[in-house]
Amino acid sequence: MAAAVNGEKPLRTSSVFDLDYGSASVQLRLFGLGFGFYSLVFLLSYFLSALLSQTYRSLPAKEKVFWCLAATRAIFGLQGSWAGLRALMEDGPLFSDKVLGQTGWSWFTVLTACGFFAFENVALHSSNLVFRSFDAPLATHHAFALAGFSGTALYPDMGHFLAVITLLLEMSTPFTCISWMLLKAGWCRSLLWRANQWLMIHMFHCRMVLMYYLWWVCWCHWPDLLAHIPLPQLLVFLVGLALLTLIINPLWMHKKTMQLLNPVDWNFSSKPTPENGKAHRN
Repeated sequence: MAAAVNGEKPLRTSSVFDLDYGSASVQLRLFGLGFGFYSLVFLLSYFLSALLSQTYRSLPAKEKVFWCLAATRAIFGLQGSWAGLRALMEDGPLFSDKVLGQTGWSWFTVLTACGFFAFENVALHSSNLVFRSFDAPLATHHAFALAGFSGTALYPDMGHFLAVITLLLEMSTPFTCISWMLLKAGWCRSLLWRANQWLMIHMFHCRMVLMYYLWWVCWCHWPDLLAHIPLPQLLVFLVGLALLTLIINPLWMHKKTMQLLNPVDWNFSSKPTPENGKAHRN
């Protein structure tokens, strides 16, 4: 206040969004922050679940890994949903310039998302190797996600609107996590599980609307996209978006809808899931 009275500029409080994002060292640190933070979330999920959840302790090893990955994805889903909604609703550089717009917070989001998708790919393929399994849609989803966000970080002149809006597709992830955990606990006939399932299916429909919006943005800004985004990066985005729109999201939405009618753990078994009282509870 005194500085303002004397005619001096007030001191600006620095934040993580004010870093020099053109610096390779800053980019690597935030990439490491994303990877390290979500690795820590995975480990905390393991220890807390082992300590507090009887359901978790009764699961086979493969399903325990999936449980911890689901919790980790749910936390990232919250970050991605916040960032995507901010980009969509805030009247700022990203929304006003959908091809070249950048901000400090969008750089932070892109780099930490790169760290998460790197963690996700390491965890997914390590689990597949150990348990000799392979989920093609999920592996494809995360491969394109890592390639797309890494490319966005490597091409410093690219805008962040499309990348950050894509993170809003994670809106369904927390509901997916809750659905699967309640299913394993035998709560598949409860009102809570059904309400969550309805919300999750609604989120998958919202994902479809969001993907149509992304196609519309690409159509409206196509000349600028061709002029300012490197062709390999543009192809990664468009192919990934096409796979999500035509194959991956409709497949997942169908499975979740069928699961509401017939509570089945599609990830590990095609048999009906035990109801309350017949399964271990937390």
